[in-house]
Formats: sequence, structure tokens, C-alpha cells
Amino acid sequence: MAATDEARDEERLPSVGGRAEGRAEGRDGERHPTDPPAPGQRTGKRLTRRRALLLGGGAVVAAGATAVAAREELAYWWWRLPGNSRPRKEGEVDFAGAQWSAASPANYRQAGRPDDYPVDRVVIHVVQGSFATALKVFRDPFHEASAHYVVRGDGHIAQTVRELDVAFHAGNRDYNERSVGIEHAGFVDRPESFTPGMYAASARLTAGICRRYDFPADRDHIVGHVEVPGTDHTDPGPHWDWDRYLTLVRAELRRPAGRA
Repeated sequence: MAATDEARDEERLPSVGGRAEGRAEGRDGERHPTDPPAPGQRTGKRLTRRRALLLGGGAVVAAGATAVAAREELAYWWWRLPGNSRPRKEGEVDFAGAQWSAASPANYRQAGRPDDYPVDRVVIHVVQGSFATALKVFRDPFHEASAHYVVRGDGHIAQTVRELDVAFHAGNRDYNERSVGIEHAGFVDRPESFTPGMYAASARLTAGICRRYDFPADRDHIVGHVEVPGTDHTDPGPHWDWDRYLTLVRAELRRPAGRA
């Protein structure tokens, strides 16, 4: 089941300031070869015109690289500033055929993924209840948790939070920001909860996520809630068939994109 993002109310922008600079020293306090000479010390090398041009060219290249990095950093943080959200359309879903059932805005944080937070995980959950129960509690602003999707036993899928946004499902802020959470109706101690229709539909969903964000379908990137650092949850439990699930996800990935 989804867990609260404990730090959801606080956003941290990078601090502004320069990097501390210091001079490295070798053993017994000897000067490092890259240190500038002491006052009055001759280096034994003359700054020729060619050397000056080479040094100048290197500075231009370094400055260009720094400018590119700065632009990328600005683009990254732009989407995390208030008022810079991506265009949204009410009821739009990321998985074709999914039912839209919006979670309360109190149960997720609006974002602009993957521009502000790269996505490289799927987290598998089990509701410990029914499909209807999951949708109900995700609409409750006092629940303080949600997942992006809920999968029913017959394979029907509801989307409650856009993949753009950070759902509070993993109980770990870093995992919330980098992952898509998928709930599955049922109970961890009831193997009958995990039907062929559920496995097949969930595998199609996960394969699409892997394809969209370009990460591999393996156990490093598709994990259970129980595997999230710091969590006290046990889902999806011992009856979730990981070998079967990953086989289905990889089979979906071998299909041409856009085909069911």
C-alpha cells in the first residue's frame, strides 16, 4: 500500500554560492606540482605566443562547457519553481485505456517529470483491500498517500496521479520522485489475488513505463514496496511471482511500440 512522503511539504532549491577552493599539498608539506610558484620564484618556463593561444583556447572550451552545464541546470530547476508546471488536460491519462480517477491534490505533489526528476523505477504495491477501496482512500485528502495506478483483478487499470507528478507511495522521498507506483487490488497473504489478467495488464503498464523513460526491465528498476529503503511495508509479499511478471514485461517490450 502507498505510504506518506514525509518531507512532501518542503522543497529545497540548490544553494547559491561558490565552491570552496584550496591548495593541495603533498607529503611533509611539499608544494603540489599544480600550485603557483612562491613570490620571486622562477618557473623556468616562458609563456610563448603559441602557449598563450593554447591556454586561451582551453579557457574558451571550458567556459563553453560551463555555460552548457549551467543551461541544463537552469532547465532542470525551472520546472521545480512555482508556476512553471507543464500544460495539463483534465482527465488525460498516460496509459491508453486507463480509467481516470483523480487522487486528492493533498496526496501527491505537482511536478514536471522527467525534466525535474528523472524516472528510473517502478514500485509494485498491493492494496491490502479492494480496487474500490484504493480509489476511495486516494481521493481522501487526509489519507496523505497515493499511487499513480491501481490494477484490478480482471486487468482493469485506473490512473489516479499523472506520471508527471510525484505520488506519495513509497515512504521514501527519493524513490517517490524517481518512480511510478502501481497498486494491485488484493492481499499479500492471498495468492488468488494475483490473477492472470492482473499480471498481464500490469506487465503492459510497466513495459510502457520502461519504454517511456528508457530504463531496463530488471529487478534493479522494477522493485517491490518492501525493497524501498526505510520502508516498513511487506508488499507485494511472498505470493507475487516476480519471474512470471518480469517475463511478461519483457515480452511486452519485444512487441512493436504502440501495439497491444
